[in-house]
Amino acid sequence: MHFLLPLFRWADGTWLGETIRGSRIYFPIIETFHLLALTMLFGAVIVLNLRLCRVIMKNQPVQQVAEDLSPYAFWSLVVILTSGFMLFTSEAMKCYASKPFQVKMVFLFSALIFHFTVHRKATRSDREPTLPWGSLVGAVNVLLWLGVGLGGRGIGFL
Repeated sequence: MHFLLPLFRWADGTWLGETIRGSRIYFPIIETFHLLALTMLFGAVIVLNLRLCRVIMKNQPVQQVAEDLSPYAFWSLVVILTSGFMLFTSEAMKCYASKPFQVKMVFLFSALIFHFTVHRKATRSDREPTLPWGSLVGAVNVLLWLGVGLGGRGIGFL
């Protein structure tokens, strides 16, 4: 992890990081948008994966549910990544030494890779995923995104 230290130092010294750190109001406002977007993303993830596991909306094709939820997931992810970068720059050196931050990043990168590869293949196919496969994909997807959220909560408390 020491090879990332220059990146963390750079982020900590940016104009954006210093501006947010120097204000009493910027961080809480940005964090509010971050958490609202995370909530929206997690809601879309839960609904889609419950459908993938055949718990809800059994008469709706998985592909249609995925398409309907796609704009919510996409735009919430844009807000999460943008606001997350802003929050990161304001406390980059604190994040460097933070185990919860490291856990969150591992879950975030894993969730993004899984979501845009395996999960996308299962939810964008014309054919309904088979039961054990669909349930496994749905469960793994939910657990990865839940790990992102829990890791984020750990940053503020641990």
